[in-house]
Amino acid sequence: MGNVAGLGGPADAGSARRGTPSVGNVAGLGSASGVGGPHRRASGAGRFRSATSPTPRAASVRPSARTSSRGPAHGSPPSGGVRVPTPSGGEVLLTRRHFLYGALGIGALAAAGAGGTVIAQQMGSASDDDVAVLEVPKSAVTAVIASDAFAEVDFAERMQLASTCELPYGSLVWANDDEIAACLLPGETGKPLTQVALLSLSSGSYATVLERAVGSDEGFEVYDVRATSSGLVWTEADILDGVWRIYTARSDGSSLGTPTLVDEGNADWETPAIAAVGNRAFWQVLPKADGAKRTEDSLLKRATMGATDVEVAWTSHGRMASAPYGLEDSLVITPRADTGSVHYQLTHLDAASGEALDTLVLPSSMKPLEAGYGATGFTFAFDGAYQYGDGIADLGTYLPAATVTDGGYSAAPWVRFDRSPSAAPAWCGSFFMVKSTSAVCGVDLDAREWFAFDVESGADTYGEYLASTGIRDTVVTFSNIDDKPVNADPRKCCLVRVWTPTA
Repeated sequence: MGNVAGLGGPADAGSARRGTPSVGNVAGLGSASGVGGPHRRASGAGRFRSATSPTPRAASVRPSARTSSRGPAHGSPPSGGVRVPTPSGGEVLLTRRHFLYGALGIGALAAAGAGGTVIAQQMGSASDDDVAVLEVPKSAVTAVIASDAFAEVDFAERMQLASTCELPYGSLVWANDDEIAACLLPGETGKPLTQVALLSLSSGSYATVLERAVGSDEGFEVYDVRATSSGLVWTEADILDGVWRIYTARSDGSSLGTPTLVDEGNADWETPAIAAVGNRAFWQVLPKADGAKRTEDSLLKRATMGATDVEVAWTSHGRMASAPYGLEDSLVITPRADTGSVHYQLTHLDAASGEALDTLVLPSSMKPLEAGYGATGFTFAFDGAYQYGDGIADLGTYLPAATVTDGGYSAAPWVRFDRSPSAAPAWCGSFFMVKSTSAVCGVDLDAREWFAFDVESGADTYGEYLASTGIRDTVVTFSNIDDKPVNADPRKCCLVRVWTPTA
């Protein structure tokens, strides 16, 4: 969907729909809580601050050509999105920012700009000489596929299925919890556009907890969702008017509490990227790159699930590079460093206190597509190559080969998974999990091995998709399958697979 966006400053005359919205047909709900009072912008980085104002973003990725299900293949970086057809003949699109837009015949997508322009203005900038940036020589980086340092093994020798589930064809899945995953299911008739379900990772069963958007009577649809065992955060938007809202609610894993409106915005701001960490919801509010608010700060906000205690967790004097990355009790963001030129600072935040646990500044103008955190420290991905940067100049997903302590990233050996990234990576036990061109792959840094899950027959062009983030004991993948074998029954579904290591 286009750059639907949020509010900054006082209540904007262009922002319609004030007051408490009516609750849609939500499973087990009462009425929704609204966000009251004037909107005002907070500033300052680091510790959480109270906030009552709104604001966000999206970028796209076109699926690359399919390759053998036995592993990834070379290819140019995707440039459009993971297009998932729906049963009624329409389409949904999963972008690199994990934002769903466009489905079931909606024609108001002309404003779907990538919003990738970088704003150069800085506030209170420090001298670039005062900032230590990542410097890695080429000799310190090992490519997983291209080198002989890692051996390919059969995935069945390393991973086993724990559970499977068949969702309606066209569904999307996100997993950042040991027990449940959030699912967007396509509506059967196109109205509602989507429904929200929670999937049990142990049993493979799922329950629809939000049958339509809270603001469905006003033209809103649900476009994005994240969940933990404690609650949900989701995005609703009216793309015709360019208006968005962020809701949270508590959950017991099979039903939803009362939705609470925690933020809303208009077309001056991009639609927020969201994350769920424990009992807290996070969302990023970014000004539209070519909009009236383009010189405004970018904000990371948070609230307790089902509550109105909205706080500004971090302020970036410039646009953040990637979506927030949720872990068990922390998250990773990519704000701009306070330097005269453009530097992105990978920042690992404690979800409860807002304190920075670790930071890493990339070389000037190097913009990560995704950033995360794992057993060895920060990981980040580039969807294109740079003509500078030495060892980290190439396309792919990077991570330290050994655990980094005291910020010693420049002195560490590095590994690059040398395929076009289209999803944030994850960890499952000792395996670093990454989405390749068509397959989901695992890398064992200690054993110097890698594997690729088989892709189901009839899977869409993006193949198997990685749903998991963070460090977990399981990894969740999914694929939308439309298979018409000659000598067997046709199969049309979204197949979700939950994996665990064999050892």
